[in-house]
Amino acid sequence: MMTFLAYRIADVDGKSSGRLVNLSLDDLDTGEVVIQAHYSSVNYKDALAATGAGKVIRRFPCVGGIDVAGLVESSSDACFKAGDEVLVTGYEMGVAHDGGYAEYVRVPADWVVPLPPGLTLFEAMALGTAGFTAALAIHRMEQNDLRPENGKVIVTGATGGVGSLAIMMLAQLGYHVVALTSKDDEHAYLKSLGVAEILSHKDLAMGTRPLEKAQWAGALDSVGGETLAWLTRTMQQNGVIASFGNASGAELHTTVLPFILRGVRLIGIDSAATAMPLRRLIWQRLSTDLHPNRLAQIANIIPFAELPQVFPLLIQGKQRGRTVVEIKSAA
Repeated sequence: MMTFLAYRIADVDGKSSGRLVNLSLDDLDTGEVVIQAHYSSVNYKDALAATGAGKVIRRFPCVGGIDVAGLVESSSDACFKAGDEVLVTGYEMGVAHDGGYAEYVRVPADWVVPLPPGLTLFEAMALGTAGFTAALAIHRMEQNDLRPENGKVIVTGATGGVGSLAIMMLAQLGYHVVALTSKDDEHAYLKSLGVAEILSHKDLAMGTRPLEKAQWAGALDSVGGETLAWLTRTMQQNGVIASFGNASGAELHTTVLPFILRGVRLIGIDSAATAMPLRRLIWQRLSTDLHPNRLAQIANIIPFAELPQVFPLLIQGKQRGRTVVEIKSAA
């Protein structure tokens, strides 16, 4: 029986613990499509799952990895055939269904997205869930009337995967992008992505009033907590916020005043459960108008064997941009 390498997370004495193991297809969860994985990626959610820093895994043991891109090995669904280039992000992958950190991945057919023309498998994972989240946020904000002429757009957690990609996408669309960061040694990196202004957390005066000076037409927030509350108080009239993270806290303490006096709109971005028609649309945009023209600049590729070393760095905030995992060449 054929065996292959996989990064499997188990519950060891009440704590998540992952390691590289040999599995067979019989060890994987069921699904209509088997994919020979070429690349995966490392997202904050993956790091939370692998280290146990967050209660992400809902079933043990589970192969980690919420992203994968590769070639269809076999399919019992007529929509896919052997050799098709495909990608999968989100759904239950890597949390309740065996995920993308394996040389072979088996998933339900209705999770699979054909690789859009114009994207390579590597680019699909340099984008991954982070790029999909950034693009989905921008798309939703545009649906709520955000336009470059409306004013400045601020991106929090700016050096992270979602933040870096969002900055490039917004800058390419003509937005005046402001980056909010606590990493003062990364200003040159942020400027290279296309930001017009950089705001340091240490210089940030949040204030205490229900409404502060109106500054932003749009905001993409991966931080949550006090930062998101401050954003609600500093949005312009009819400003729109896309919320997709809680790196600084899950609670939100604000008032109704930004919403009823300034018409502020707070939009939740759930990339994992996005319906397939919208999912395909967003990936089509990621291959065209939302494709970052400097994607390779923020993509760091690592061999599969080095995957466990990346998780603690991401949790500690010592990683920037995107980490792509090369799986196909794994021994």
